[in-house]
Amino acid sequence: MSVKVKIINDPVYGFIRIPEPEIMHIIDHPWFQRLRNIKQMGLAQLVYPGAVHTRLAHSIGACHLMGKALDELKAKGINQDAHETLSARLAALLHDIGHGPFSHSLEYSLVNISHEKISKLVMQRLNVETGGLLDTAISIFDHSYPLKYLHQLVSSQLDVDRMDYLNRDSFYTGVSEGVIGYDRILQMLTVNDNELVVEEKGIHSVEKFIIARRLMYWQVYLHKTVLGAEMLLRNIFKRAKELAGAGEQLFAPPLLKHFLYQDLSEQEFAADPGHLDKFCQLDDSDINVCVKAWREHPDNVLSKLCKMLILRKLYKVQLSSESLAGNLEEKVGDFLVKSDIREEDTHYFFFGGRTSNSTYNINDELIKIETKKGAIISITDLEDSLVNRTLAKAVYKNYICYVQD
Repeated sequence: MSVKVKIINDPVYGFIRIPEPEIMHIIDHPWFQRLRNIKQMGLAQLVYPGAVHTRLAHSIGACHLMGKALDELKAKGINQDAHETLSARLAALLHDIGHGPFSHSLEYSLVNISHEKISKLVMQRLNVETGGLLDTAISIFDHSYPLKYLHQLVSSQLDVDRMDYLNRDSFYTGVSEGVIGYDRILQMLTVNDNELVVEEKGIHSVEKFIIARRLMYWQVYLHKTVLGAEMLLRNIFKRAKELAGAGEQLFAPPLLKHFLYQDLSEQEFAADPGHLDKFCQLDDSDINVCVKAWREHPDNVLSKLCKMLILRKLYKVQLSSESLAGNLEEKVGDFLVKSDIREEDTHYFFFGGRTSNSTYNINDELIKIETKKGAIISITDLEDSLVNRTLAKAVYKNYICYVQD
């Protein structure tokens, strides 16, 4: 009996073949389809207008790369059975299903729990619905499955998640520095002592991968205008929750209002399945409709913040490796003279912080290289390694955000 193969036309990889009906069953689930309405890059479209691709496309891309990686390993005699292959692809497909509206931009703003933990809760619920289909996928996802390299393909410093989002985000932003030779990297993967390693001839492709990730962080993910836009959206919801906590009536769709008017701990969220049911129906549209409505709210702070975002009158942002302490005082004084905002609320318009770009973490599970002689060494221990000299060093920058009429 022939199996009907689903084909998806993806702008990054071309035609993606999905022969497994189990994967299509998960893709068609409403909780996965919700990702169609969640932007992969949050508010980056305010700087890069083409960056409107979705978490759904990224998740399917990661699943596709997982299949290609496992095919390469099988060609080298590293075999998984059909169920393990399916489960690894499902783990890659579902790795981001716990993201809320606007992805990382609002993470922890609606619920004080990471998207990874919500992803596992979602997978556990879907597993019950599907009669145990995801048992192995969950153990691969949470690093408890005996084949360690399957988890490393899902989540590590050289995983299918990062390979897809670098290529995809580069494609949609037009920032060519993010393009990586993912196909070359996949061909250089192998397994030694149950761990994922890279053949020595693939070193330069891996170094380019790490370089591309660093460049994408400074040029795109931590671009100062993107940073300012994300801070603005977070402050909108910080103010909204402050008003809600004080008993103010705020317009919001019922599902969003559920989270707006209560602060749920991780334990509370996990204990009541009703919270997850509501969370898994939220997407970017719920946020957009609130921001539009709150422009007319009588609270000056909330109204002004929402107007700033809609009109793209974003925070001005300064980034520096030097201290920026004291740079805001004069700006605050000028603002108070011209604005009807109270002094105690100026922290919504003038604030600072610190951000970092750590694209290769030497304290995390290291990328390992298999030399031509069969030795296994960390990429940071290679002679003349770019990663050893520069890329393993985290770069920290201070920032200030402020409004300027």
